[in-house]
Amino acid sequence: MADWFKDWFNTDEYLNVYRHRNEAEAKQLVNLIIESIDLPKDSQVLDLACGAGRHSILFALNGYNVTAVDLSDKLLDVAEKSALENNVKIHFIKSDIRKFDSDKRFDLVINLFTSFGYFDNDSENFRLFTLANKLLNPNGFFVLDYLNKLYTENNLVGESIDKYNHKEIIQRRHIENQRVIKNIIIRENGDERSYSESVRMYSKEELTNAITASGLVIENIFGGFDGEKFDEEKSQRIILIAKK
Repeated sequence: MADWFKDWFNTDEYLNVYRHRNEAEAKQLVNLIIESIDLPKDSQVLDLACGAGRHSILFALNGYNVTAVDLSDKLLDVAEKSALENNVKIHFIKSDIRKFDSDKRFDLVINLFTSFGYFDNDSENFRLFTLANKLLNPNGFFVLDYLNKLYTENNLVGESIDKYNHKEIIQRRHIENQRVIKNIIIRENGDERSYSESVRMYSKEELTNAITASGLVIENIFGGFDGEKFDEEKSQRIILIAKK
């Protein structure tokens, strides 16, 4: 299942499956980040694994200069069209974040909506933190929005079925070797297509240790988009804010 994201994120089906990720949720998170750090207007923001660009566009609408990186042609195309519709300028770059580099330096680097833990080993996953440190200006910030391991383990929904546009979307989830494995089956007019996701879970301690080891300093940890305090048993998300 190595590099499963290369094909899956390049399909129309991906956007259908995750269509419930709405604008209000993205606005909550972006507002939380802006309110939690000192980020003057015109600051440089780097969105690593930007997907369809929801957060990038909101940062741009708030007056920031945004560079957004993703590997998926499909999602970058959606993001570029959305940026045009919102009349904002964003520098979109196609790249695997493991290979991304830039001479430019940023005041904020973000990795949101569980765009982390996709790779097969810890060193590849944790490279994100080293990259963020390298690309940040002095006193710049890094934000990671990720699933909370303990909550996920205790509350995983084994199967869900959704109907959308004459399609039946079946999602089956299980945990194996510290990874959340999701099998997605899409049925339409007698046709069946299947895709897989595999995300490595990390505890709060593992994440904070890895971020600190990269040279960043943890400033704050939230448990949700509304800024609630992180609770390892109750919080669905873990949102870490670190400073260079």
